[in-house]
Amino acid sequence: MSQSERFPPSRYGQAERHMAESLVELERRILSEEETEECDCKEGMFNGLTRRGLLAGGLALSGAAISGGRARAEAPPGAIEYPVQPDSTKEQGRIILDDGGYGSRSQFENEVRWRYPTASLDSSWSMTPLAAGHGIITPSGLHFERHHGGIPAIDPRTHALILHGMVDQPIRFTMDDLKRLPAVSRMHFIECSGNGLTEWVQPTLKTVQGTHGLTSTSEWTGVRLSTVLEMAGIQDGAAWILAEGADAAVMTRSVPIDKAMDDAILAYAQNGEALRPEQGYPLRLLLPGYEGNTHIKWLRRLEVSDKPFMTREETSKYTDLMPDGSARQFSLEMDAKSVITFPSGAMKLPRAGYYEITGLAWSGRGAISSVEVSADGGETWHEAELEGPILPMCHTRFRLPWTWTGEEAVLQSRAVDDTGYIQPTLQELVEVRGTKSVYHLNAIQSWHIAASGEVTNVHA
Repeated sequence: MSQSERFPPSRYGQAERHMAESLVELERRILSEEETEECDCKEGMFNGLTRRGLLAGGLALSGAAISGGRARAEAPPGAIEYPVQPDSTKEQGRIILDDGGYGSRSQFENEVRWRYPTASLDSSWSMTPLAAGHGIITPSGLHFERHHGGIPAIDPRTHALILHGMVDQPIRFTMDDLKRLPAVSRMHFIECSGNGLTEWVQPTLKTVQGTHGLTSTSEWTGVRLSTVLEMAGIQDGAAWILAEGADAAVMTRSVPIDKAMDDAILAYAQNGEALRPEQGYPLRLLLPGYEGNTHIKWLRRLEVSDKPFMTREETSKYTDLMPDGSARQFSLEMDAKSVITFPSGAMKLPRAGYYEITGLAWSGRGAISSVEVSADGGETWHEAELEGPILPMCHTRFRLPWTWTGEEAVLQSRAVDDTGYIQPTLQELVEVRGTKSVYHLNAIQSWHIAASGEVTNVHA
């Protein structure tokens, strides 16, 4: 199938089509580089990047470089190369804080994010390697990103948040002011509404990192947005808040006042430490369950109003064209969704026998109440075990023991949230939404397992 047939102009705008085509080429390059690397210790089951593939592909694509001596240059990002001890019980290990005092991961772990290869490096995104994850928390260094004007370097000592508009008392908060207020810590996922934009018409990307990698879960710490709004005094008639970032794009989105007063957080920490610059350091807006574009990073201004502000990101972008030609606007909540991360695309099961099917489920409207798994393309379903904690607007890990007979199989997962919403098939979704929009794809994902054990992305 040609790219024009896979991403038809009737459905994909010029920018969206270029994004999809570039993602296909990026994944093809990375996987082809992995195939050139052979290792006696490789069981063939997982599609992790090899050392050569990592250096030739992942780093070159991201424009990253590893500084330091030769040993450091040979290690994956975030790691340091050390001589492997023939027998670690016969000699002392390396000294404490030899890595500089912050800590590094093992030199044998090499998962990285993919960077979408935009023409402008300042406006791009990276994708989380979901298949490599354990539990529900995404390491901060692997959390997906989306940027429209690069990653700013902001001094927290001079950064401030301005709150004004329909309030009794406009207030300017420094970071020290915010950190003196009562704090909360909560685990929530963030998902880009464009997650899976290549998969509407045909199964396109091969790995779960490609099909679903624009979602991650972290523990977020900060001040409830309602706390600062109450300090300023919300005036009668106030209904919306404009959130504005301090990046070069000056990202803005309108947020309903009800959401702001409910569970929104002004986050300054992630996974127990300060936000990373690519996640909005020193301050970001966290809107549990809402599409990622609304979680404004490098937050500098909040303006309260009686109506939405109709910014670029909620008019020409992030709206959903419907079958009747109308556009659905402010489709902010992310519907219930799940995906099997093992076994998943580009993996290969080495032999018939016992495996544990596992994956992630999430919903922007509440907590996951159940996940069912099918090994026959949806003909029969079996309830998976949900691993705690099971939290609202948070990834939930599910598991199901499975014995593969060595015959062809099609694996699927179907999530149900505590509102009763059931994750739809692609056909069911298209019947309601049509085929003119690329956002908010939450359809059931299918992985085909061939008799050879190879796992591929299919529509079933």
